Amino acid sequence: MKVGSNNPIRIFGIVITLAILAALFQWRAVQNSNTQNYYRSNFFVFWLSGKLLLEGNSPYNAAHWAEGHDTYGSVTPREPTFLYPLPLAVFLTPLGLLSVGQGYFIWQWISQLAIAAVVYFLLKRWSSTIHDRLLVPVMIFLTFFGPLYLTLQIGALGPLTLLFIFGALYFLDKDRLFLAGILLSLTMLKPSQGVTILALLGLVFLVRRQWNAVFGIVTGGLLLLLIGLAVDPNWVSVFEQSSQAAFDRRLGVQSNVWSFSYLACNGNSTCSTALGTAGMLFLLGICAYYLWQNHLKMTNWQILNLILPFAFISTLYLWAYDQILYVLPIVWIIGTMVEKNRSYVFAILFLILLDLVSIFALAQQALTEKDLWSLGTTILVLVFLFIAQRMKQKPAIDKAPAPA
Repeated sequence: MKVGSNNPIRIFGIVITLAILAALFQWRAVQNSNTQNYYRSNFFVFWLSGKLLLEGNSPYNAAHWAEGHDTYGSVTPREPTFLYPLPLAVFLTPLGLLSVGQGYFIWQWISQLAIAAVVYFLLKRWSSTIHDRLLVPVMIFLTFFGPLYLTLQIGALGPLTLLFIFGALYFLDKDRLFLAGILLSLTMLKPSQGVTILALLGLVFLVRRQWNAVFGIVTGGLLLLLIGLAVDPNWVSVFEQSSQAAFDRRLGVQSNVWSFSYLACNGNSTCSTALGTAGMLFLLGICAYYLWQNHLKMTNWQILNLILPFAFISTLYLWAYDQILYVLPIVWIIGTMVEKNRSYVFAILFLILLDLVSIFALAQQALTEKDLWSLGTTILVLVFLFIAQRMKQKPAIDKAPAPA
């Protein structure tokens, strides 16, 4: 009787959860589609790269790139050519089969479903009802988390990268290291993001002698290279030139050690290069040393939690929306706080503080056209990783014996 009465309640809860999430996703998709000029968004850049390949043109050709902007968007290109690795354009060709508006709307849904799936399966790792109930509140709070809010507005690719890293985490935990390495290699579709992540993870794999993970990364990297070469034999050199030019134009406007070094040196290239290199090596060294000393006591999830913020502030070129990968440490912080404190209070307070700090950083970026304040989001995540790790387990309250 008890089981039978519980099943309808459980089904009702699932239906309500799905209805709330669907309404949330549809609201964000419609709002962004109606209010954002997606022709000036990152999504249009990705869509156009795939569209040009379908037409037999190249996103690395300045004339084709400008003509595509004029034909499909009636906008001036923000960059002379496509700034991402050519294999990414190959993977994005299905978007070119849709109109820009249709693709943008569908991408809104795909992005939110990817994020929700990651949050759901991360919370399931605790195998407890109290954590299952967090899905809807966490998704509502994350909707107003600055990096995720911006990601959806501009149609960035961060949700896919989040899926790749979560998939790699799943395979690492299952000891299917080669597949984990393949997925991790896909972070190189944005090299400024992938290089520092893979450098720190590579150290862990070497120390743990997880050679198959290293082989997977190398194999995946070679496949990406070959896919690009099949389209354009010169794509690597073209990509290097455009990336260097983009990096030079963005010094002093991003929340990483290179931009702060540039500002500290008042734009002097020799000084900023030396200071930026030293700062990068120092931050990566701190993280690497901690991982070397503690990797045996850390889960794969905890290792990624530490690597992602350090990789972000150490790299050459990333924006606030790339902090969407912080979803992994954020969910760990929330789940650990609930597990140790046996209450939602601290977890909700953390989410409120996270939203406030990240939205403030986003507002400052809009006002100043500089993304420096996003450093606060990184620091906040690192501080709360430490707090959640050090938080003591609250003892269970024993029930008083029933009176005789």
